[in-house]
Amino acid sequence: MTRAKSKGELLAHLKTRGVEDDVAQATIFRLQEAGLVNDLDFAKAWATSRHDFKKISKRIIAGELRQKGVTQEQIDEALDGIDDESEYRAAFDLGFKKYNTMSRLAPEVQVRRIQSLLARKGFGFSIITRVLRELELINH
Repeated sequence: MTRAKSKGELLAHLKTRGVEDDVAQATIFRLQEAGLVNDLDFAKAWATSRHDFKKISKRIIAGELRQKGVTQEQIDEALDGIDDESEYRAAFDLGFKKYNTMSRLAPEVQVRRIQSLLARKGFGFSIITRVLRELELINH
């Protein structure tokens, strides 16, 4: 089974297969009319999946969707489904999981590793700080 694709991904794929641009555009248009290609539905499904299962921040998801050719309006609408508390929960779950694997390390090392992990996943400073406070690794 293959995953759904955005309009931009399909156009890029058709071009790599040597399909002429006007034929590719017409094909995509027909697929959209038939309801088989819908960038908004794709963006919502992508955002939900990446956030829920990979624990990735909205910022990283937005970048991925841009790379897939989804418009900014569709990205904004797709990310509206992820509220700030849900994003914090994802960051906390990720941080807690990492924290549980580092019980023998010094607290400074734990802080540094959790900060790095959450930053790589695209979470902002305020969320990272909140996670570290809740894990009682920092006192501020």
